[in-house]
This record gives sequence, structure tokens and C-alpha cells, in this order.
Amino acid sequence: QVQLVESGGGLVQAGGSLRLSCTASERTSSSYGMGWFRQAPGKEREFVAAINWSGDMVYYAPSMKSRFTISRDNAKMTVYLQMNSLKPEDTAVYYCARAPGPPYDSTWYVRDYEYEYWGQGTQVTVSS
Repeated sequence: QVQLVESGGGLVQAGGSLRLSCTASERTSSSYGMGWFRQAPGKEREFVAAINWSGDMVYYAPSMKSRFTISRDNAKMTVYLQMNSLKPEDTAVYYCARAPGPPYDSTWYVRDYEYEYWGQGTQVTVSS
């Protein structure tokens, strides 16, 4: 069973930065695309960013493209989300997820129901 564990969330002031990490329990996840989503209180879960299996293709939700950066280190089985210039409206639980197969597929997936495996989430709170 694939397990994904997020970390790096916390409380930060507006304008600050955080780097989230998502570590997989097994090496096969390095052959799959990964995505980050977030869910704010009372709102639906929304797509943030995605990265293909090799890390050379990335895709962002338009509203986050200028401030967030997704990357991965397959040797560490970890995907990162660097978030800069954070705003109070970025407050949410952030989730990482593994895209469906086949392995080495660079198809983009932006809908949460398309992803197969999910982490437990990490809380990000941005104070004004």
C-alpha cells in the first residue's frame, strides 16, 4: 500500500514562506506524477500544482503560478511545494497525491478524483 506523508506546514505571517514536503513509502512512486491540492474550511479541495515523474514538467493553478514552486527529488522519494509571499487566503490543509498510472506517463491531472493515493494533509495557517 502506498503511503504519502506530508510535512512542513505551520503558522506563518502574511508575506512569509513555507516549504512543504511529501515523502512516499516506496520507490515506485518516483515513476508517477504527483500533485498538491489544498482545502480551506468550508470550501472544496482545489488543485495547486502537479509535476511529472521525472520532474522536468510542472503545471500550476493559474492563481498560484507566480508564488508556488513544485519540485521533486526521486532519490529521496520526496515532492516539495515551495510557497512564497503567502496570503491569509492560502490558509488550508495541503495534501499531496499520486497520479494514476501507467508509470512514466506525463499526462496532467488536475481533478482530485483522478488521483489514487493521498497523504493525510498538513495544515498551513497564514496570519494577517
